[in-house]
Amino acid sequence: MTELDLDFLCAFLKTRSGLALTPEKRYLVESRLAPVCKTFHVETLSELIAGLKAGRDPDLEKSVVEAMTTNETFFFRDKSPFDLFQNVLLPRYLTARATTRRLRIWCAAASTGQEPYSLAMLLSEAASRLAGWRVEIVATDISTEVLEKAKAGLYNQFEVQRGLPIQLLLKYFTRVGDQWQIAPQIRSMVDFKPLNLIKEFGQLGTFDIIYCRNVLIYFDRPTKTDVLKRLANALPADGALLLGAAETVIGLTEDLSPDAVNRGLYEKVSRQAVEPASPRLAALR
Repeated sequence: MTELDLDFLCAFLKTRSGLALTPEKRYLVESRLAPVCKTFHVETLSELIAGLKAGRDPDLEKSVVEAMTTNETFFFRDKSPFDLFQNVLLPRYLTARATTRRLRIWCAAASTGQEPYSLAMLLSEAASRLAGWRVEIVATDISTEVLEKAKAGLYNQFEVQRGLPIQLLLKYFTRVGDQWQIAPQIRSMVDFKPLNLIKEFGQLGTFDIIYCRNVLIYFDRPTKTDVLKRLANALPADGALLLGAAETVIGLTEDLSPDAVNRGLYEKVSRQAVEPASPRLAALR
């Protein structure tokens, strides 16, 4: 693969997925696209990229994007965002939404489903407090391949050993051969949809809670700003956004601000709080 090939691939991925791939990530390109080469029966990465340049094979283009944007996930990843949900956010919205009894949650870049299923299990554990409520979990990802795995809810031994408490494994999973399948009632709680975050997502509506963790780190600054602005638009006035430990809104947008107590939690900023007073009002003060 020549430097020109790598430059083309970087530009292709940036346009299609928002992924800001830098030249030093050549090793990542080689490891992730080698299986794609085998699938499409090409000998070298240069041949693969020539196929992309030709622009005549949508399946090839889709496979390259999915191979390069598939990221790691596991049950209850980093623990604190789920503790926040259980101990802070769920009690907050049980009170704030007591009249409507409706709660909407969005897991963006849900990958193979461990994040939304972790939330679904926590909601199931709190079922007695949610009697009569309508709770929706929407989970999206750019990769249709990982979404199909997520919908099936089948995980190997290694995957269920990473972060999943043994009591939840025994309660919500059934052994299927050498794999574990999450219970139908948990699978039914999550609506999986294909979605590219760099494209418009207003059609999804608004959400009380959005998990968009370990996604922004792959975007350049302008893309981060754009995505954050649109995420803020998808939140009500008292909505909550959770980002990954290495991510922040600081210096990127004024539409969201960090929670004063809970790290990784961000809240929508009231426009009245940031808009300057009109000259007439200022004169009256």
